[in-house]
Amino acid sequence: MRLNKLDSNFLRYLVDSQVAPGERLPTLNQIGQELGVSVGKLREQLEIARSLGLVSVRPRVGIVREPFDFSQAVLAGVLFGLGTGEATFEQFSTLRQAIEIDFWDTAVRKLTSTDKQKLQQLVEKAWAKLKGNPIHVPNEEHRQLHLTIFSRVDNPFVTGMLAAYWDAYEASELTRFSPYDYWLEVWEYHERIVGAIVTDNLAEGLVLLSDHFDLLPTHPETAVSNNNHK
Repeated sequence: MRLNKLDSNFLRYLVDSQVAPGERLPTLNQIGQELGVSVGKLREQLEIARSLGLVSVRPRVGIVREPFDFSQAVLAGVLFGLGTGEATFEQFSTLRQAIEIDFWDTAVRKLTSTDKQKLQQLVEKAWAKLKGNPIHVPNEEHRQLHLTIFSRVDNPFVTGMLAAYWDAYEASELTRFSPYDYWLEVWEYHERIVGAIVTDNLAEGLVLLSDHFDLLPTHPETAVSNNNHK
């Protein structure tokens, strides 16, 4: 593989040396001597690698190679684009929807009985929050339900993109002011989607998944407006 597009001595070192996840790296001084690169330059590149989640620096341990997580690589760019207004959450949401629809059949067929039990438990926990006193919005259950459905997809770019979506979703506060009825409808769909998964009715599940995407407001102010008219 040609690495000339990878403009980082430090990252090329990780690739060329085949440093495995969890493995401790030499010091920057040692790496610099091996590559003929200044420690100052490597330190700058190390910080970029840390921001991408590729390495960590641990007290009394040193630099450690972390497993590849595409969500870490993409999230900063997504949040920057949303923050500057050069991209919209609706655009990112459209990409996420296309991924989930396209990988639905592959993902659901790989789910284990334990996975399906977990999905049912997440639905139960969500209803307990929505019908409790006081009422709580099941945000974590929402995230975990979707990520669990696609957790067996053997593609780190797919799973990473979906994980980044949920981080961006939380940051967008898109549904922060959504009315109670909105959440009831969302979880009615989720319950039916999980029911279709458990009974291996994949076609019905896909239709429900696609239909429930239409419930998501495109802008935070949309949710506020809907709430004011309830």
